Amino acid sequence: MRRRDLSLVDLPGGGRLVIACDAAGGVGPKPGDAVKASGYVVGRFTARVPLMEVLAAGAEPLHLVNTACVEPEPTGRAILQGICDEAALAGLTAGQINGSFEKNLPTVQTGLGVTVVGYLSPGRHLRRASPGDLVVAVGRPKVGPEVRPDDPELPDLPLVRRLAADPLVHDLLPVGSRGIGPETVDLASSAGLAVDWAPDEEGFPRGKSAGPATCLLVAAAPRALPGLALSLTRPWAVVAQLSSQFYSS
Repeated sequence: MRRRDLSLVDLPGGGRLVIACDAAGGVGPKPGDAVKASGYVVGRFTARVPLMEVLAAGAEPLHLVNTACVEPEPTGRAILQGICDEAALAGLTAGQINGSFEKNLPTVQTGLGVTVVGYLSPGRHLRRASPGDLVVAVGRPKVGPEVRPDDPELPDLPLVRRLAADPLVHDLLPVGSRGIGPETVDLASSAGLAVDWAPDEEGFPRGKSAGPATCLLVAAAPRALPGLALSLTRPWAVVAQLSSQFYSS
């Protein structure tokens, strides 16, 4: 089954393109924005989401495209700087980033879209959870004014890379606006598995939006839990265990 947050393109010579995107609107420094934030912060967090999704799938980011619905100066420049700083954490250089700004009309509200193209080499497959895996939520769901760039609770790209290299971690899935509950069901159903929910943990509500991927789902073998508990510096909680009964909606 395909994950709804990714598009896959099979290449003639083998391997796959893995494509992820995200959008932000009404968040920024402009008069019409509902949530006030600097252009730099908007750029960083909007880029973080698709970069995290590509890395979580086991692919390597190749290129990032930004479509900013704001003027180049000063808002566009600040957004682009945030995008470039976040993309650098995924190994992308300025030459692997391009995009466009609104140059014809004035804008009163910030809008931004970011698309990331990654490469999954031949012989590698999208990550899939296994029966019996625990699903651990890392980072508390946060949205809107709760989101701060200096928040130590937020998962980031280096954390995703580290977890992706752990052989006991079978799948990773950033949580977005749909929340922990629907994203856990997605993670399970993409592997043909069912969800057995753990008791609710304070600070990890299933239905709350996690905004720009402020929470990360980790599907791992139960024997990985002691190591995860020692290595994770963000808040975490076991939210479910996966069983072999096929999930259907």
